[in-house]
Amino acid sequence: MKPTLFSLENIKLPPKGEIKLEHILHRKNGNEPFLEHDQEKYFNFEKNRVQDKYTLTDHLWVYLQNYAKKHKAAGNGFGFGLVTEDDIARTLSARYYKDGSEILVYQGKKKNPRRLTPRECARLMGYPDDFIIPVSDTRAYKQFGNSVIVPLFYTIAEAIKPIII
Repeated sequence: MKPTLFSLENIKLPPKGEIKLEHILHRKNGNEPFLEHDQEKYFNFEKNRVQDKYTLTDHLWVYLQNYAKKHKAAGNGFGFGLVTEDDIARTLSARYYKDGSEILVYQGKKKNPRRLTPRECARLMGYPDDFIIPVSDTRAYKQFGNSVIVPLFYTIAEAIKPIII
């Protein structure tokens, strides 16, 4: 094998675990930026919370819990990923639009968890808030689930640039 001038080991990444979900979730402390292009599609500024449509229905939440129990009893790892703002996200996939089970945001003991909003998915993948999401939620979930992580891709491209120019 021919030696190469590039190595992924030379890429500087943030320390593992440093970036938490709190950095991408909608801010409920009054600091959520109002994005003209989103209006209140994802976040209700009057109530200072994510729109209710992203909270799982009772039926879906019970189904996901039972599904996880069934697979755990069978020795499988299938289930859902329940996260808080202090956690690191699991992998976002293009199937997120189906039930959101990979990454469900904990909302308290007496409330069902919720899916990430498309804006939060965009943030998770490194897109800036000025990135306009012109498609439906379903399309956005598929697109962000199939996306590369923008800052990582940029960092690798910058590292390769001197070698190829």
